[in-house]
Amino acid sequence: MSSTLQTVLLSSLAKVLPNEKPTSAFYENPMCCLNESFNFQIAYSSENPNWLHQYIHIEIDSKLKDYISISSVELVPSNFPCYAGADADYLMRTPGLLPDLLMPLKVPAVKVMPTQWRSLWFCLTPPADLTAGDYPVTISLKDGNGNIAAKHTFTLSVLNTYLPKQKTIHTEWFHTDGIAQFYNVPVFSERYWDLVANFMQTAAKHSVNMILTPLFTPPLDTEVGGERLTVQLVDIELDDLGHYHFNFDKLAKWIKLATEAGMEYFEMSHLFTQWGANATPKIMVRVNGELQKRFGWHVAAKDESYKAFLDAFLPALKNFLDSQGLQGKCYFHISDEPSLDQIDNYKEAHDLVQGHLEGYPLMDALSNLEFYEKGIIDYPVCANDHITPFIEAKVPNLWAYYCCAQSVQVSNRFMALPSFRNRILGVQLYKYHIPGFLHWGYNFYNSHLSKRAINPFLVTDADMTFPSGDAFLVYPGEEGALESIRLKVLAEAFYDIRAFELLESLTSREEVLALIEENTDEPITFSVYPRTETYLLKLREKVNAKIAELV
Repeated sequence: MSSTLQTVLLSSLAKVLPNEKPTSAFYENPMCCLNESFNFQIAYSSENPNWLHQYIHIEIDSKLKDYISISSVELVPSNFPCYAGADADYLMRTPGLLPDLLMPLKVPAVKVMPTQWRSLWFCLTPPADLTAGDYPVTISLKDGNGNIAAKHTFTLSVLNTYLPKQKTIHTEWFHTDGIAQFYNVPVFSERYWDLVANFMQTAAKHSVNMILTPLFTPPLDTEVGGERLTVQLVDIELDDLGHYHFNFDKLAKWIKLATEAGMEYFEMSHLFTQWGANATPKIMVRVNGELQKRFGWHVAAKDESYKAFLDAFLPALKNFLDSQGLQGKCYFHISDEPSLDQIDNYKEAHDLVQGHLEGYPLMDALSNLEFYEKGIIDYPVCANDHITPFIEAKVPNLWAYYCCAQSVQVSNRFMALPSFRNRILGVQLYKYHIPGFLHWGYNFYNSHLSKRAINPFLVTDADMTFPSGDAFLVYPGEEGALESIRLKVLAEAFYDIRAFELLESLTSREEVLALIEENTDEPITFSVYPRTETYLLKLREKVNAKIAELV
């Protein structure tokens, strides 16, 4: 029976669909730096029905084996893989199952499902004391009798150098209401804090170095008149004389946990509601011993009571952040994704807070150059399908983002997109000097507009509103965050940036750009680039080879 097992050795950029034998490539010359994870896959299948209910047992023979984790790539449901009008790259256009969830194996064995292709995910995380050199790696798959059903061997070259510290700021919006709701734990309970820390650590491990911080319950993806579970970090009291008092103990704990996890930057949750700054966020205030919803949809952004609140709150917050040493590491938001017809509203909101936040930049996701031209945004975060005018205008401090709307031609990480559409982001950010990247969904486990909590193992599209994969990168496992293919590949995009920067330090930026565009048909833009995984694998191998020559 063992001879009937079919296997294929694959790179991290393959997505193995259950009904198709994968034809993707492996690395020609597998290489990584001393502080860089290295991912690969083995796809497996059999036409022999006798494999039903049988396990294959995985053995690793290598000096690196203690540092290689093994996960099963699990299929997840997608009711909404893509919009109508999706481009030709999409792997699936109708509802079905897609490979995404990485389930760590408690024992190194998996079941074979005859006639279906599945895959195993291997991740090398080099230890701090690893010596550079060439390391043979052999993976044997054995049947229940110990017979070798398949074997793959390759040599991984670990370069005698380290990737430089990540300079690109990367935020994936962190939603703690989803954590509390899925695990059914009280907000700010000990279990809640433990889970928050775990989700932070998983993000930081995968090149996320900035975290959305809920001063108040973030006014994001919330139905007008509705509300999300309260996760407000700042305790507020209003005394009989009308004076506000602020306690930042929970915020200090958040900062400590995030810093310990590896976060370096903090973005404060939005000070006004999404899509135009029309109203105030939900803010809970204790009045005469009773906790009240003092601000929210029922209070307009221009209300004098909110101005009075901000005049008290922002100076106190700034003093606290200064005391934490967060100057230069903390960013503020006004309102998410304002449109051009809301620019006057946005400017009024901006003017309310700007004077209180000297030294702390303002950033928001938007797509109209006029916001920058009017001087009401310090760090514009532009959608990658609207970014060209900003680039042509040489806008400083220009960040990029994508979400559900950026679905044609440009980079994104929907489950139904091939992984090269995810990883090409690193090439684009490097080429265009983009210092930061933002995405709204690290762990959004709600329906559209947060009308209900969802189970992300069953609902991957926010109730058929966003293409599967837009709303989250991690799944809530028993003990904390479970990774996905998309998270791993996105982290590789940021490894690529650091490798480009390393080679630039050894040669020149011009030489790196020449390598990036070598043998391409057109100059790379945010919508034009080689649409194959082979391009990215060969590019990184060329960059690694140049680095190896020079270190």
